[in-house]
Amino acid sequence: MTDLSVDIIIPTHNRAHLIDTAVRAALDQSWWKCHVTVIDDGGTDDTQARLARHFDDPRFTYVRLAQNVGTAQAKNAGLLLTNGDAVTFHDSDDIPHRDKVLHQVRILSQPSIGAHECLNWRMVGHEPGSVLQVGAALVQHELVLPDGRRVPIRRDLSLFDDVFPNMQMGGQVPGEWTHINSGLFRQELLARNGGFAPCIEEDREFRNRLMFNGEIIWIVQELLLTKIETSDSLTQSQDTDYDSSRRKTDRAMVWDKVRQWRTEGRVDPVPVDLPDLDLAFVSNPAHLAARDMPMTDATRDAVGRALSKGGAARAVAAE
Repeated sequence: MTDLSVDIIIPTHNRAHLIDTAVRAALDQSWWKCHVTVIDDGGTDDTQARLARHFDDPRFTYVRLAQNVGTAQAKNAGLLLTNGDAVTFHDSDDIPHRDKVLHQVRILSQPSIGAHECLNWRMVGHEPGSVLQVGAALVQHELVLPDGRRVPIRRDLSLFDDVFPNMQMGGQVPGEWTHINSGLFRQELLARNGGFAPCIEEDREFRNRLMFNGEIIWIVQELLLTKIETSDSLTQSQDTDYDSSRRKTDRAMVWDKVRQWRTEGRVDPVPVDLPDLDLAFVSNPAHLAARDMPMTDATRDAVGRALSKGGAARAVAAE
C-alpha cells in the first residue's frame, strides 16, 4: 500500500452540538496519514470553543471563514487550502467507521486495474485493455432518520438516477443514493475536473461530472459511514432552502449537463470561483497549502491572500 496522504474536510455551520463527535471520529481513523480540517462557514455559535481542545493536535486544523458562503463553497474552500494526495468530506452529522479511510485508500492504491475488453470503454474515453487508475472510492452508508429508522443505502444503481431514472424504483427513501459526499478522491481527479459547482445540488453535479468524464469510480460494499438526519440537517431544515425553487433550478442545471454529455460525450470542468475567500481564524496556519486545481485568477489571488492572512488571524486571536 502507498503512503497516500488524506485530507478529511468537515464543512460546518452552527452545528456546535454535533461537531466534536464528527471531529473525534475523523481523528480516530485507522489510516495513519490523515489530516482533519474543519471549515466553519461563518458560524456564529460556539463551534470554535468546542474544538479548541484539538488545536494543538498536529493532525487537525480549524478554519473559520469571515463570511458564510454556503455548503458547496465551504467545501471548495477546504479544497483550496489543503494539498493532500486525496480528499474526503465528512458532514458534521457523519460518524465514519474507524476503517473507512483505510478501505478507501486500499482501493485507490490498487495497481494494474485493467479495462476489460468486454466493456465499452471507448464511450468514456478509455481504450480496452489499458491500465486504469481508480480516481474515487465511494462507500455504502447507513442513514438514521429523525424518526429513528435506520436505512442501509446500498443502491449502486442510484449513481445513474439523472441518466436512467426508470431504474431507481423500490427504495425506502426517495432519491436513495450511494453517498458521493464521503467518497475519497485523488488529487489528479480534482486537477482534471475542478471543484464543486456553487449550488445546493453540488454532490449530484460533481458525481455526474466524474462519471461523464470517464473517471474510474469504485464502490466499497461495506457500510462504512453512519449519517444521522436531525431536524437541522440539510435535507430536514427549512432554513437551508433545500426543498425550494432554488433546488429545482439547480437540478435543471444538472440535467442540462446530462444533455450536454449525451450530445458531446463530456462535460466541462468546474474551476473554483471563490474570489472573496477570507479567513477570520486559523488554528494551525502552517498546515494550510494551496491545492493545484482549476480555479479562476481572482480565486488564485484570494488563496494567496488567505494563506498570508491565516498566520495573522491566528496571531491576533491569540493575543
